[in-house]
Amino acid sequence: MSRRWAARLALAAGVAAVAVLVVFAGLGSLVLMGVGWAGLVLTAAGGWWMLTHTGWIRALSVLLVVAAPLGVLILYAVAGLLWVVLVSLGLWALAVSAGRAALVEETPPGMPERPVGRPERPFLIMNPRSGGGKVEKFRLAERARALGAEVVVLDPAHQQDVAELARTAVRSGADLLGVAGGDGTQALVAGIATEHDLPFMVISAGTRNHFAMDLGLDREDPSTCLEALTDGVELRIDIGYLHAGESAEGSAGRSEGRVFINNASFGVYAEVVQSPAYRDDKARTILEMLPDLLTHHTGARLSVRAGSLAKDGPQAVLVSNNPYERGDSAGLGRRGRLDSGLLGVLCVGVGNAAEATELLLRGGEGRGLTEATAREVVVEADAPVIPVGVDGEALTLPTPVRCRLAPGALRVRVPRHRPGVPHVAPPMDWRRVRRLALTMGRVAAGREAA
Repeated sequence: MSRRWAARLALAAGVAAVAVLVVFAGLGSLVLMGVGWAGLVLTAAGGWWMLTHTGWIRALSVLLVVAAPLGVLILYAVAGLLWVVLVSLGLWALAVSAGRAALVEETPPGMPERPVGRPERPFLIMNPRSGGGKVEKFRLAERARALGAEVVVLDPAHQQDVAELARTAVRSGADLLGVAGGDGTQALVAGIATEHDLPFMVISAGTRNHFAMDLGLDREDPSTCLEALTDGVELRIDIGYLHAGESAEGSAGRSEGRVFINNASFGVYAEVVQSPAYRDDKARTILEMLPDLLTHHTGARLSVRAGSLAKDGPQAVLVSNNPYERGDSAGLGRRGRLDSGLLGVLCVGVGNAAEATELLLRGGEGRGLTEATAREVVVEADAPVIPVGVDGEALTLPTPVRCRLAPGALRVRVPRHRPGVPHVAPPMDWRRVRRLALTMGRVAAGREAA
């Protein structure tokens, strides 16, 4: 479908969504909308109170979270208008989907690729426990060895220093380093590859494989990543570093620090995953710790400096190697590029039920969420040491923590043919959609007349 027709479909579906309410509900359509908004507000407020309180207040909040939307549906059903609401919502969803598709420009060029030859002495580290045993399931070690790679399969019974394994391989003449494992292990070896300006290879054998996804690799079949050994291209991408316990000025020129390829998180999430009880009972640990963390009764109070942004007291901070796309309907899951030279910064600070409701009703926008990009981010706290989540690994670092990016420092070897990163549609903008539909229609009409 062309962008013109997608824009027209969006407008038609949007008008139809309103028309269904007006025609079949009449003046009652206003009541329907009011009841729906009231249900959303009560649900959001109940969710906030549930997270920030314990005891009987939490119990009542849970009841409100369940009862509010259920009550709205019952009222619609009693009035005989439930089908009207469902049809209208379906049309509205179609309108938004088509509108966002219409706003997608011509496919932008991806990250520049450079053709490369076959490595002579590739060295791969594989974690047999990652991803529920993908290394064994897809026979990754056997396949890699058949392609000429030296493979070390980690022993689950013994702790091994993957960074030292990579350094030893470099000293022995390895000309490519790779990892089949989680993002945390990949980050450690990627740092060694960067130090020696060697290509780094990602094999998507982890559980979530966020880094592999942003590189366009196949996350369903990690064996396809091995094609990079025989028919690969090279990307130059950014890599992030954390410098702990150093001033922003004093860290320059010192050791590279801790590497991150995806993100570093501070605040609520980092505090929770540090708890010993988190591994045994995640849900219960979160519910027990959140009330005090969200109200600043426990945990360090953070402050963030990122370019012109200065934020004091956010509950959570996420610093990412390149910013995440806002148009991703699945949430913060994808980065369109890994070579922009900028860190992404997200600060979450919700102080009450009203701000929590605003975030929900405005689709993640509001006073409680601050976004920025910067070349350097400094996170300070009223504590000498703070928990930090680095690519899924729970660490404890001295403050302040400085995050910086090394643009184009990491050479990544990927298969020439790969699924690619799905293009993330931009946020919905009805004015642009209407202008696109009408303008392109006039241009087409003019050409036909000519």
